Amino acid sequence: MTNASQAQGHAEYAATLQALDRKHLIHPHQNPTRTERNIFVRGKGSVVWDAADVPFIDGMAGGNWVVAVGHGRAELAEAAAAQAEKLEYFSLWREYSNEPAIRLGARLAELAPAGMNKIHFTSGGSDGTEAALKIARRYHFERGDTERTWIIGRQFGYHGTTLAGGSVSGMDDMHFGAGPTMPHVTKVSPPMLSHPEMFGGQDPTDFLLRELETEILRIGPEKIAAMIGEPVMGGGGVIVAPEDYWPRIRTLLTKYGILLIADEVITGFGRTGDWFASAHYSPDIIVTAKGISSGYAPLGAVLMRDDIGEVMVGNPEKFFFHGLTYSGHPVACALALVNLDIIERENILGQAKKIESWFTEGLDGIRDLPNVHDVRVHGAMVGIELTADPNTGEPMPFDRMVAIIDDLRGKHRVLARDYGPTLVVGPPLVLEEEQAAEISAAITDVLRTRS
Repeated sequence: MTNASQAQGHAEYAATLQALDRKHLIHPHQNPTRTERNIFVRGKGSVVWDAADVPFIDGMAGGNWVVAVGHGRAELAEAAAAQAEKLEYFSLWREYSNEPAIRLGARLAELAPAGMNKIHFTSGGSDGTEAALKIARRYHFERGDTERTWIIGRQFGYHGTTLAGGSVSGMDDMHFGAGPTMPHVTKVSPPMLSHPEMFGGQDPTDFLLRELETEILRIGPEKIAAMIGEPVMGGGGVIVAPEDYWPRIRTLLTKYGILLIADEVITGFGRTGDWFASAHYSPDIIVTAKGISSGYAPLGAVLMRDDIGEVMVGNPEKFFFHGLTYSGHPVACALALVNLDIIERENILGQAKKIESWFTEGLDGIRDLPNVHDVRVHGAMVGIELTADPNTGEPMPFDRMVAIIDDLRGKHRVLARDYGPTLVVGPPLVLEEEQAAEISAAITDVLRTRS
């Protein structure tokens, strides 16, 4: 077969898939103005190929921060096949269990902050949030604090798009047309250091702690179950808090008996260079997903303090009536165990720190461009906040953000995401230095062209 006929065959294959996609699928976050489809059919490391056999550098780890150890790992495929042949499924409901889930629970307890030995498995991040919120409320209820039902979230926080997860998230668009959101939710300001005008000339952490305590006292501490927050706000555009922010929040919440839920769906398992980005400020509950299996199977886990876990299973008359059909799925858990072994064996945590240094250096030249408001790099997380007018600070509008993403994909074969006015990169944690340089050069070219 000639190259021309191969190309024609790939084009016809891609067109067929695109037509079927448009006819049948409703995508998450689907926008009717975006009718094209980018259909990926295979991958290796940090590169993916579309249905037309065109290669792209995957700057978003499968599109949304998932693929930690890279695409196309034969070791993981073999682990899935071996477990499926042995036992493809058995539930964790009531007294039932399966070996991979047990061994993964023990492994997670080894990696978790001290005193977090209780694990509840989920299918992903959104249902992990749902579980964590119910656990927080139930914990207080069982201890006699039956009025502790309020949850504190943050503006621009992202905790999933389900009813409860969306309710505690700080993105109003996801609530549009869905009717009333979950009651007893309030939100406070995020630590957006790139916008000092938010803090009225005060130290940002001082301002945010004062705002939080004011809100706690307004509602009544005895009515608040928990606060939920990401160590680094991924959905908000890689918002990195001051170093003293979370430790001081932890102290304040402890003062009022309020639990702290760390949403580590993005940051967990190495993205910031640590197993858990929240370990240094001792959350009570940690929600994980994404990197736990590197996307080779849907999986999540909610980690909690021992005493919280014991309360969940301590009422013989009213047991913890919560769970999912695929909680602790044997194939997913077997994959996760091998995935964690790869992360440890290949020092993926250290690789995330290298990725941070490569992007810090590679993107240094864009900081003075008129359309660049701020550049944030933390581990393998990059957020480039863009502005339409440097004099007013007006955020870059949606159509221009999409044009930038299209240029990166179309001209440079680089995949990135637009999160509001922020260009976001979050590659697989096996990204190579040359690939990081290609991404940085592509971003620099596109932003200079459009400055």
